[in-house]
Amino acid sequence: MTRPNALRLYFRTLVCFLFISLQGFSQPGPDSVAVNLQRIMKKFDAVGLSVAVVKGNKMVYTRSFGFKNMESNTELKDQDIFRIASISKSFSATAMMQLLEAGKASLNDDFSDLVGFKVRNPKFPETVITLKMVLSHTSSINDSEGYFNLDVINPDRNKNWTKCYNSYEPGKGYQYCNLNFNMVGAVIEKLSGERFDQYIKHHILDRLGLYGGYCVDSLDKNRFVTLYEYDSVSRKFNPAASAYNPRSDEIRSYVMGYSTPLFSPTGGMKISAADLARYMTMHMNYGKYNGGRIISKKSARLMQTKVSEPENYGLALLQTDKLVPGKIMTGHTGSAYGLYSAMFFQPREKFGIVVITNGCRPEYTDAFNGLLKAAINQLYQDFIQ
Repeated sequence: MTRPNALRLYFRTLVCFLFISLQGFSQPGPDSVAVNLQRIMKKFDAVGLSVAVVKGNKMVYTRSFGFKNMESNTELKDQDIFRIASISKSFSATAMMQLLEAGKASLNDDFSDLVGFKVRNPKFPETVITLKMVLSHTSSINDSEGYFNLDVINPDRNKNWTKCYNSYEPGKGYQYCNLNFNMVGAVIEKLSGERFDQYIKHHILDRLGLYGGYCVDSLDKNRFVTLYEYDSVSRKFNPAASAYNPRSDEIRSYVMGYSTPLFSPTGGMKISAADLARYMTMHMNYGKYNGGRIISKKSARLMQTKVSEPENYGLALLQTDKLVPGKIMTGHTGSAYGLYSAMFFQPREKFGIVVITNGCRPEYTDAFNGLLKAAINQLYQDFIQ
């Protein structure tokens, strides 16, 4: 009677061993992931790289490689924070959706009434430029006069304000424009009564339990990652000195609802890759995170619904099938001061990936930074596929 039991135990042990072995094949060890990412970094001469992967609403991997600061040979750590550039726009849009839900405004409102000065394309003076057009880059506004203050588009402050508009009718064309979102930041202040950076902190970051923000002086400077711009002539990386300019003196004379570009709602969020992935998870779940809700499901879907056809751009989020083969991903990229960032997720399949580098030799594939695209596909292969 003992022999069948022994055989049964043997086969059970064999099955368990095979199962564990197969698990090992399907989910790579952390060392193999690191080797893959470091190989990609070497290909693009990356200074540093931080990544985070979410699968099934859980953070399954977060890791940092390379240098936070090359001059001091300081290694990049997971808790370090980057200025993430244009992914910041989605924070501004999220805040605006909260205010719309509170009945403070609507997407079809005349943006002139919201921002407090005339916003009209001089070639189409009868066409109302709406909040939705500004949030989706279909406003016909451009950055030709700059975007670091609102004077450039205010007819009372700039005699060349007409140059801020393109030749096509608002709502009938698309051009990516940073000025759009610096104006949105000013409207957030007017509608909420809170300074822009404080509104984002209190109503988004704190509620999600994230460390970050738009105000340099409110953050731990020891956690800032130095950003490096690549000089293609000398083939050297130069630190971008102005990436974390606090603008403290200008903020002392701050005018609510007008000085907002000082915080750069269009690109000034500072946050780690892991915390950005947690924020991403909220959007992946249509506004919900850890049992709480940041925006309604309807608002989240609106942000993710394309407004412009060829660009597939919604309200500070875009859709693309050019990033991961066979997948339609939603998210945003960022690039400024030598930094390149990407945050993309698949809401139905519940996975998402964040990749940030503080400097690399830039190459592009399908309009995506080569390093970011390669790293995202490698992480997809290692953890999702």
